Amino acid sequence: MDKLITFAVPCYNSAAYMDHCVETLLEGGDDIEIILVDDGSTKDDTPAICDRWAERYPDIIRAVHQPNGGHGEGVNQGLRRARGLYYKVVDSDDWLNADALHKVMGKLREFAKMPESVDLVIANYVYEHVEDNTQKVMRYTNVFPENKIFTWNDIGRFRASQYLLMHSVIYRTEMLRACGLELPKHTFYVDNIFVYQPLPAVKTMYYMDVDLYRYFIGRADQSVNEKVMVGRVDQQVRVTRLMIEAHNLRQVRAANPKLGRYMRNYLAMMMTISSIFLIIDGSPEALGKKTELWEYLRAVDAGLYHKLKYRAVSFVGNIPGYQGRKLSVSLYRMARKIYKFN
Repeated sequence: MDKLITFAVPCYNSAAYMDHCVETLLEGGDDIEIILVDDGSTKDDTPAICDRWAERYPDIIRAVHQPNGGHGEGVNQGLRRARGLYYKVVDSDDWLNADALHKVMGKLREFAKMPESVDLVIANYVYEHVEDNTQKVMRYTNVFPENKIFTWNDIGRFRASQYLLMHSVIYRTEMLRACGLELPKHTFYVDNIFVYQPLPAVKTMYYMDVDLYRYFIGRADQSVNEKVMVGRVDQQVRVTRLMIEAHNLRQVRAANPKLGRYMRNYLAMMMTISSIFLIIDGSPEALGKKTELWEYLRAVDAGLYHKLKYRAVSFVGNIPGYQGRKLSVSLYRMARKIYKFN
């Protein structure tokens, strides 16, 4: 590894905003590598912009052009080519805070000198809401110890609205490769797999209470927009099924009880999101798919099915009857308004 960290930036018709993203990453200095993955862009100058950045900073930036494979294949492509000790994905419409990045880079340099580098570094992220120009910081001071290397045995409890997202994680590159991470092509919402499937392979962690990642949210065409999510609900369901298949959570919990509990809660959240958007769709076909998803979980792990279906989070998507489905959607929209997660 000849770089401290690789930033993979999947780019798809990103010309309007990707320059700002790259400029903030360059604050990391010569120790970084930036891989701009042009995912078959055809509607704007994204391919040429990627090439221009690579020509301008040949020792730091590489441009990769691939046939359209979706966000997940952009992440895969970056991981295959990464030369950094650590690996972080940054979406092309997001950016990093310079002061926080300098602090993170300093800590990564310390880890690079250790006989065994830390597997996972965690930092805060900030929702940057475009529609009302507000910010919401998501931090983990209630969950993780600060200023020390720790394991899953040392973590506290996550709040109901608190999860590790792609925005908050920096993985050790070789750990990601060793655990066999490969995201599916042509599928949205694969960032959920990215922050779920590798976790049992993580042995050591470090948390920094710095607001590193700025998550731009609120554009009408974003994948987390409600109307968009309803239209792509089949892909949400596909990702949830892949997460069900990824691990035997009983085995995970036997080895790491706190990690097992967290992963179970994350899967419950994913089951709820899939259920809610199938309910919002409202067609008989969609409601049938909701039943099929829960029956699939029952077939894979009946015990987990019963634990998840009647938990508080999951029950929101399983209130019976027509009025129950209306209540489910109302509760979801109330939570969205309070927590502003999309």
